[in-house]
Amino acid sequence: MKTLKYILASLLLMGTAVLPLLAQDNGGVVRRRTPGGRNAEKDETGMTERMKSFYEEREPSDANIEWMRVIYRSIDLTDATNMALYYPELPNEDGQNLFFIIMRLLADGKIPAYEYLDGRELFTEQYRINVSEMLDRFHVLYTEAKGSTERNPRYAIEESDIPANEVLSYYIIERMEFDRLAGKMRKSVSAICPVLHRTDEFGGDAIRYPMFWVEMNDLRPYISQQYVFTDNDNNLARYSIEDFFVMGMYKGSIYKTKNLRNLSMVQMFPDPEDLKRAQDSIENRLQSFDRNLWIPSREELQARAGTGEGDDADSEEEEEITIRDRDEDADDEAATVKEDKEEPKKEAKNKRSKRSKPKGSNVKKAKVSNSGSAVRSVRRRKP
Repeated sequence: MKTLKYILASLLLMGTAVLPLLAQDNGGVVRRRTPGGRNAEKDETGMTERMKSFYEEREPSDANIEWMRVIYRSIDLTDATNMALYYPELPNEDGQNLFFIIMRLLADGKIPAYEYLDGRELFTEQYRINVSEMLDRFHVLYTEAKGSTERNPRYAIEESDIPANEVLSYYIIERMEFDRLAGKMRKSVSAICPVLHRTDEFGGDAIRYPMFWVEMNDLRPYISQQYVFTDNDNNLARYSIEDFFVMGMYKGSIYKTKNLRNLSMVQMFPDPEDLKRAQDSIENRLQSFDRNLWIPSREELQARAGTGEGDDADSEEEEEITIRDRDEDADDEAATVKEDKEEPKKEAKNKRSKRSKPKGSNVKKAKVSNSGSAVRSVRRRKP
């Protein structure tokens, strides 16, 4: 018993001797390392790993997805609807545009980017781009930044050397999904690709150069902090760049859909008129699929009638009801005609059966109604 007490006392003395040494190594304060806590390290944008995980969007489970369509769109920044992604051309007190944000994050090694492979997109480590090679390919001047290492390279790029004025469009991958667990359609942008528009030394039409793909989940923590102007009549920046994509405030044309042959729309429809009809057909199918999932309530129908919206939907519903009623009437008419045809056959059968019966038979002929409906015979018995 004395030996046990001696051992416990020795352990307590050793603990009290070690704690002051640990406090001296940490500036006199004993700190506990908590990942993502108050003492977590922040990057230059003030984002901690915990904050980044908050903005990460988890993809719905494949078990709950009943329907999905992958659409590739081209967003033209010269269109007034999409100018919020282009301005300001240079960073100022109002912020910076989307391409500046992407280039700053790539130069600092904050996000990965992947090669643009014509016809396929593979976001794996094998196809991750080398930032310095990408900058050299598109003739962007840079220098090695302070703190750059061979394992974690960082680059410094002057604002005037970032070709933001030449990025006049973006390619995006849009996913349309129906989640049966949530009971709603879900539209999301999974990746984005900046496209350079450059003319050669001889002039002529600008040539498009897709630069690289960036996954939207990697961008989301940063673009959710940058607010943009979406209305010239209201100078209050109410929406972030993330809101711009999540709320579908952009306008883009379909240049490809995921298909078995992995062909673009231009390859499948070389004629411009056929291409336009195919694009409109896909847009109409997407809208009608979402609209026809649910039966509108009376209040929604009244609201559509009052605002003039949804006239096409109402006309389609009325047409479906008319067709259904017409089919029911046709079925009733066919059944009546069938009964009328069967009636003479039944009467002839009853006459033949009467002639074949002996005279003393108690079976009487059933009365036939003139209403056109089938009547069965009734056999009566003596009490």
